[in-house]
Amino acid sequence: MQFDLPLSELEVYRPDVAAPDDFDEFWEEQLAATELHPVSARFEPVATRLTTVDVIDVAFAGHSGAEIRGWLLLPRHLTGPVPTIVEYIGYGGGRGLSHESLLWSSAGYAHFRMDTRGQGSGWSTGASSDPQDPGDPAVPGFMTRGIRSPETYYYVRLITDAVRAVAAARSHEAVDGSRIAITGASQGGGLAVAVANLAAGVVMAMPDVPFLAHFARAMQLTDATPYAELAAYCRTHRDQIDTVFRTLSYVDAVNHAKRASIPALFSVGLTDAVTPPSTVFAAYNWYGGEKSIEVYPYNGHEGGGAHHDLAKLEFAAAQLL
Repeated sequence: MQFDLPLSELEVYRPDVAAPDDFDEFWEEQLAATELHPVSARFEPVATRLTTVDVIDVAFAGHSGAEIRGWLLLPRHLTGPVPTIVEYIGYGGGRGLSHESLLWSSAGYAHFRMDTRGQGSGWSTGASSDPQDPGDPAVPGFMTRGIRSPETYYYVRLITDAVRAVAAARSHEAVDGSRIAITGASQGGGLAVAVANLAAGVVMAMPDVPFLAHFARAMQLTDATPYAELAAYCRTHRDQIDTVFRTLSYVDAVNHAKRASIPALFSVGLTDAVTPPSTVFAAYNWYGGEKSIEVYPYNGHEGGGAHHDLAKLEFAAAQLL
């Protein structure tokens, strides 16, 4: 059922989501520290039975130089560099198997599918560890790992990886570095919003049902995973609630959306109990660039699914081709 605000209210919902005074300086420092490690992307062709797509196994240096993996899928028989889609994965998933996502390469784009450090066992496979995990007490899952400080928080590392994935993709000769777009659903959508703010040279974003937005609102509306992990942590660590929300403010998609300026296509499902619609609209309504949103009134966290893929293909063609 539609449990959140009416659509007319969602369309103008711009909550006051506080950002720390050093938000921009913090991210400049995080990215500068990671730049001390060359991205050093390695590309290894993989033999498959696919006849229209070439598959390349990628490894690059993410946050703190940790090795992050990915797939680069290229339309076969390229005659020059092509526009590229960099994709981020939903919560619990990894880059998967190389043949699992062929839409973008089938449409003529290079497709870089970034692995998710430490994840990749919930519903699709992964190959990247998280060696920087401080090992502090945390609720099972990833939402509260290192949450006592933004410097140690899991999602600071993951967002930094996502920024570096753009640089890794750009370093391949088949990628037109002037025509790179970013996309992802749920966790991947939240990462796409952050990268729209933080990565230089990205020309458009397509965040689907984005997670990581307006945490306080989400925790009031849903007890679904993964937001439930935050509530469980705050129930146990009653004395750390202010610390938790301070850390979350550095990764909140709303605060990144305010600073983004590239064109974006969002999607939202009005029955979504995982990323409640008002949290998606909070990021969308604050988004600083040219934007549009596809609303799916009777869909949940699946959003528009394959129907929305058609909208994304049209949006990408208009921006990149």
